[in-house]
Parts: sequence; structure tokens; C-alpha cells
Amino acid sequence: MALRLLCVTAHPDDECFAFGGALALAADRGVEITVLCLTDGQAGSYRGTATSGKELGQLRRAEFAASCAVLGVKNHEMLDYQDGKLEFETLSKLAQDIVERIRSLQPHVVLTFGGDGAPNTHADHTVVSAATTAAFHWAGSPKRFVGLGELYTPQRLYYQTTSFFLPDRLRPLPMPWTLTLDIRGVSARKLDAFRAHATQRPLLDQVEPIFEKHGQDEYYTLAASMVPQPARQSTDMFEGVAE
Repeated sequence: MALRLLCVTAHPDDECFAFGGALALAADRGVEITVLCLTDGQAGSYRGTATSGKELGQLRRAEFAASCAVLGVKNHEMLDYQDGKLEFETLSKLAQDIVERIRSLQPHVVLTFGGDGAPNTHADHTVVSAATTAAFHWAGSPKRFVGLGELYTPQRLYYQTTSFFLPDRLRPLPMPWTLTLDIRGVSARKLDAFRAHATQRPLLDQVEPIFEKHGQDEYYTLAASMVPQPARQSTDMFEGVAE
């Protein structure tokens, strides 16, 4: 059986901006990947040709699918939570939706943001981190969401983290990384996936120089594991994962 990876994000374009290298590397390895995005990005600052929030959401749904195709992600799903308002949702409801996917998909590895909210310190990212962390631990608990699928515990939970700060932005408090992924071989695909988000072209123009300067590696922190172990450095997200 193939390895399985679930990546949980907040917005369309998170999958490429934050996790594009990891997802492309996993796809090339034959990993079964699912990206779960909680909002359709209607609150985005850049709106392309959209004349309403609903129209922007429709455009960004299509862009999300196109980006996933570039990265090699065959399975992707977008939920209907309100962009920019995740902090006002209940943790239990968010976690329930993620638990349902974890129990159904049975991923070996779960990947999401850290509690810092990523380099742009977005509140939606922080909430996704909290809900995914809860879901990771609750998916295997018989006390949580009884009847919502077969109990299942993934083997690892990773948080995205960073080695640099965005200029003119509030600085996050990033977690020290334990995993460094060399993404040089897939960095062009990561950028092409971002280009699939046509409505976000002004954002791409801002971050492309940052990708050129810092885009050789992606950094992640091992946040939880089924096996007790000391923190150590790794270069393989699936090292030691049992299929």
C-alpha cells in the first residue's frame, strides 16, 4: 500500500505557498496526498476580475484545483468556512470535520501550519493549526465523535515553520525545525502552482523574490509522533513511517 499524507490548510494558495515543495516531493514519491482547505478565500485582498465575494470564491476554487494538479495532488477538498473568520468558529466543530477526514483517509502523516500562523501570522492559519492538532489526537480516541468513522491515529504530525521573516510584516515566533526538505528539484513546480492562482498575481509578484532567495528548502517541525523519541534533525518526512 502507498504512503498517505493529509495536508490541512486555511486558504486556496496555502497549498503551494506554504507546502508546495513537500507536496510535490511526496507526489513524485507516489504518496497518496489529500489537501483539505477550510475556506474558499473570499476575504482575499486580491480579487482579480471578481465583482463579488461569491464570484471570487468560485474563481479561487478553480485556481485551487489547478494548483493541486500542478503539484501532483489528485485528492483535494474545500470546505465552506468563512475566510478571515475561523477564529470565531468553535474548535470542536472544526476538529470534527478534520477528524472525519482523518478516520476516512487514514493518513500516515498529517501536515499543517504551526501555531505562529506562518510567516504572515494569519489568524486563520493559527486556528487551522489548533483544530488539526486536536483532530490528530482525537481521531484515535473512543471518547471523541463517537460513530464518526473507524478510530484511527496517524503516525506523525508536522507543523510548517520558517527560516526567514517577511519584510514589513509582523514577525512570527516560529518553531525550531526538525525537518529540512531540499526542494530544489521541485521549486519550479511550486512557483508554477502559485501562478495557477491568477487572482493572486499581485501577491506572487511580491513573494517571487523571496522564493528566489529562500526557496531552496522548506522547514517543518515534528509536533507529535506515535513513538516517543528525542528531537533530532531529518531530511525525510516519511523516514521510519510504517506502511
